[in-house]
Amino acid sequence: MSFKCLIVPVEKLWQEPFASIMCYPKASKANVEKRLKELEKLGVKALEFSGEKQVQNLRVLGKGCVGVVVKAYRNSQPVALKIRRVDADRAMMQHEAEMLKAANSVGVGPRLLDVSKNFLVMEFVDGCLLPEWLEKCRSKKRLKAVLRDILEQCWRLDRAGLDHGELSHAPKHIIVDSQNKPVIVDFETASQNRKPSNVTSIAQFLFISGVVAQKIAQKIGEKDREAVIEALRRYKADGSRQNFEALLVVCGL
Repeated sequence: MSFKCLIVPVEKLWQEPFASIMCYPKASKANVEKRLKELEKLGVKALEFSGEKQVQNLRVLGKGCVGVVVKAYRNSQPVALKIRRVDADRAMMQHEAEMLKAANSVGVGPRLLDVSKNFLVMEFVDGCLLPEWLEKCRSKKRLKAVLRDILEQCWRLDRAGLDHGELSHAPKHIIVDSQNKPVIVDFETASQNRKPSNVTSIAQFLFISGVVAQKIAQKIGEKDREAVIEALRRYKADGSRQNFEALLVVCGL
């Protein structure tokens, strides 16, 4: 589904309802002014209000506990801009930037472009969320390639010691772009201080339980649930490439 977009230059963002996105959920003049200066330092020239979510009657790309994500323009290039909520449980965006940088180092996630106290600037991924892409995908071969790519990315995160933290229920955390390339997004709760479980979490989401797993089973055939669980148990024990590849086989990939 597509919606009309509205492009607003940075110098007009002090006006409502834009100010309430800049300082969601409640704007103050002082806060808005500080954030506008931050945006200027980041080189952001305009925000585009488009996407399937709605905040303050404006379209946005996403909204979570930490921030609101909008499309923006930096040096005339589209970027994804995450705006820290004023009521977020963290004082700055630095942690998420560090987690995304670590993911980028193994070829995972949208590219980190810049960060400031209240903003995270990332590569804009032009695509749709996995459940929506799944509805449109008619090729079994293409679907299997995308699923394998997702699992491979999760294996690389496991090897890097970075746990995404939200992949056991991931309808909003994977975007498939126009080239059918899956991109794992939203590293705000990621951590390098807990044992990574990216492969086990995503495999449960894709093959064991939930609406997405049911849809995948309809398209590529039911998998032996017990065999998948057993393969995951073995992989979880040592995280080896051998056991990862055995999991791919059991999942039909």
